[in-house]
Amino acid sequence: MYPIPYLDLPPLGAAAGTVRLPGSKSISNRLLLLAGLSAGVTTLVDLLDSDDTRVMLDALRGLGCRIEQQGRHTRITGVAGKPAVLEADFFLGNAGTAMRPLTAALAVISTQNGGRYTLSGVPRMHERPIGDLVDALRALGVAVECLGNEGYPPLRLAGGSLLLDAPVRVRGDVSSQFLTALLLALPLAAGPRAPTLGTDGSSLPPEGASPPWGGPAAGRDVVIEVIGELISKPYIEITLNLLARFGIAVRREGWQRFTIPAGSAYVTPGEVHVEADASSASYFIALGALAGVDAPVRIEGVGAASIQGDIRFVEAAQAMGARVMAEPNALEVRRGAWPLKAIELDCNHIPDAAMTLAVMALYADGPSTLTNIASWRVKETDRIAAMATELRKLGAQVEEGADHIRVWPLAQFKPAAIHTYDDHRMAMCLSLAAFHTLKGAAPVPVRILDPKCVAKTYPDYFETLFGVVAADAAQIPVITIDGPTASGKGTLAAGVAQALGYHTLDSGSLYRVTALAARRAQVAADDEAGLAAVARGLHLQFEGTNVILDGVDVTERLRDEAVGAMASQISVWPQVRAALFDLQCGFRQLPGLVADGRDMGTVIFPQAGLKVFLTATPAARAERRHKQLISKGIPASLDSLRADLEARDARDKNRSTAPLKPAQDALLLDNSLLGIEASVQQVIAWWNARLPFDGSAGC
Repeated sequence: MYPIPYLDLPPLGAAAGTVRLPGSKSISNRLLLLAGLSAGVTTLVDLLDSDDTRVMLDALRGLGCRIEQQGRHTRITGVAGKPAVLEADFFLGNAGTAMRPLTAALAVISTQNGGRYTLSGVPRMHERPIGDLVDALRALGVAVECLGNEGYPPLRLAGGSLLLDAPVRVRGDVSSQFLTALLLALPLAAGPRAPTLGTDGSSLPPEGASPPWGGPAAGRDVVIEVIGELISKPYIEITLNLLARFGIAVRREGWQRFTIPAGSAYVTPGEVHVEADASSASYFIALGALAGVDAPVRIEGVGAASIQGDIRFVEAAQAMGARVMAEPNALEVRRGAWPLKAIELDCNHIPDAAMTLAVMALYADGPSTLTNIASWRVKETDRIAAMATELRKLGAQVEEGADHIRVWPLAQFKPAAIHTYDDHRMAMCLSLAAFHTLKGAAPVPVRILDPKCVAKTYPDYFETLFGVVAADAAQIPVITIDGPTASGKGTLAAGVAQALGYHTLDSGSLYRVTALAARRAQVAADDEAGLAAVARGLHLQFEGTNVILDGVDVTERLRDEAVGAMASQISVWPQVRAALFDLQCGFRQLPGLVADGRDMGTVIFPQAGLKVFLTATPAARAERRHKQLISKGIPASLDSLRADLEARDARDKNRSTAPLKPAQDALLLDNSLLGIEASVQQVIAWWNARLPFDGSAGC
């Protein structure tokens, strides 16, 4: 109901701890396609779970592959290059690592089996050029139709005849994914294929196929020639490495000519472990260089033994001053030079990871220049233009060219709402701007618009980041929502927290949990010392709106009227309140907190950035409670509920310790006639009005 349209990052400080990276997107989708094209069963361990891999898995299912996922293991039963489905439409989102290789593979399959396939994606995918791959496939004899603009998806593949007497030629200076696509697909055309036999034993073509329907009669070498200079060579190294694991030994002559030997056939290696993503490692390598002051940031899952070219980001980080200790499958990074050292670097070998260097340049001792990055312009967005635009929002001086970007360091950062362009790497890179106070800059928040775009490759990126960084508690934002019993504080707090991506604290639950635990331990409501001991021993956590006590979900038990009545009684005891005070303060965690109760804004968080006092008439509150109880099959009297609420209000307002009252600077919200969604939007509007972002940031 409440999408997360942005995530506000408070100023972040020192970093330390261990990060376990997700699987590589580039490796994951290559392995998925290879497993799907092979005969037999391939088990992939630690496959990346992301938007890009999900669309590839859906495509494989659509071709007839059997997919079984259990924990860290994904089992794919391949189709041996002969899918059961010969006509299908595939939606591939914004996943270039799915669109390009599937286009080539399905193109070859369509010529051999008479298939017809349509491939489409999100609007941005339809703006990403694929013309060089289309030209190469048409030269091969494949019938490829661009259904929108020529040279761009969506595409229709409708059979044809493979022409393999001459080398297949493809440009290499736009995207290495075009060459990868051909390398992954053309082994299907290099080996001998058994002809289809008629009832009299004669050879017949597959239905809808054009001669030569049997493919190379005895198998033949398939040669691919690259036109121009090949960019992103390390990604081709990954492709060749994985092909070798599946039995395809490609011969390479420099970076211009690749030969797939005659008789090649995919052979499943059985089980393959997916290496962690080296591009994703770049954000935490940078984190160590910026904020690993007293202890290192340890990154597990990728290291000196990596087959990914982006592991060479380590060299760039070291050139900027980072101290790195490399193990075969792990890295430890901490700050060395400070400020960082400015660099000038040809980034052709680390195109994706190089984006992180552009943000690190803000913390350098002079301007840094990244060159040979023309491929940025045909990624999920035009990354050169996007990076320049967003860095300027922070206050940086930026020069951009056709294939380079130059970034000057910043002394003072501006609060900025960072547009991410539905590009996961823009969101993750620019999050590093939140460490500006380490450079002595005045603290300002950084807003990441559409933070969910990180799901493309690293769905848990922000949670992982918050797990290894510290922040001044005073800088972690807090919204408090106080009010009388049954005013809807908990529901409102949960809605606001979900919308903002913040944690929640239902302080009323704390007293109810204490009451529940005390009843179990047979501690009386007037035993102040005994109740305080119970409160200090609570093992409590919140999972959304659920309350977990000692590992057991007690959410429903806390709604018991007897538990609620006891909670109101014991909340007046100073020793109980003191025992719970530190626990409540501990819920102030990154990226922020929404706390509800009766004294959140007056006692627990008096410096909260926004305080709301929620009110509703006793009649409205009694009616809500009545509907709630009746829906659970619990008989209740509306008049009795109203009388009880009025009595509780009087008791809470007149108690000697922290009486129920609005904080002096609280905003009053009467929701007697207001729905929950409207109430949430009102609180968010109040919150945005207090932040230093202009109205264009939206919510």
